[in-house]
Amino acid sequence: MDVSQALRQRRSVRAFTPQVPGAALVQQLMEDAALAASGGNMQPWRVAALAGAPLQALLAEVARTPAQEDAALLSYPPDLWEPYRTRRFANGEDLYRTLGIPREDKPARLRQLAKNAELFGAPVGVFVFIDARMGYPQWMDVGIYLQSFMLRAVEEGLATCAQGFWRRYSPLVQQHLGMPQDYRLACGLALGYEDVSAPINTLRTSREPFAEWGGLQGFE
Repeated sequence: MDVSQALRQRRSVRAFTPQVPGAALVQQLMEDAALAASGGNMQPWRVAALAGAPLQALLAEVARTPAQEDAALLSYPPDLWEPYRTRRFANGEDLYRTLGIPREDKPARLRQLAKNAELFGAPVGVFVFIDARMGYPQWMDVGIYLQSFMLRAVEEGLATCAQGFWRRYSPLVQQHLGMPQDYRLACGLALGYEDVSAPINTLRTSREPFAEWGGLQGFE
């Protein structure tokens, strides 16, 4: 598989089989992703992967703990503006339509939303931290790490779902994993083998055309 194939196959998977990827494979993904570019080669990430009893203990603790409501920890800015508001709304409607959940069925939508805290049933949770003293350039570096990890996962036949949701549990996850006090959770990531029978995994998201966001100048 080449990089362009992995880019086209990667998507957010929200239902997994119970099969647990081996520790050696997960470590290889983590190490390969660390080849990602970072400014000054600072490599500002720390990464932990959990499976089995340690993961279940964390998920149980999360289930007992209210999420932080700090706006800075939310996945999206408050009062989202156009065109991002429309894109996000369309994505949500497509997801719930795939599940057959109408807009007026708020309890069903909330139940689906709550699956974030269960890693959508993934057998592995990957948690990526960044030193809280770092700035926007280093957050970009962490994003490059995440993309590298997800593409390598595709190459190995694995599925992922990156979840900004987990930032709302940053102190809890940080303490549970024994991360240094200066670190904050940047992202959680569900990892495992896709449940191809799950309706939600039939969802395919669109992308804006090049003319909406790109430009070329000075080329012949």
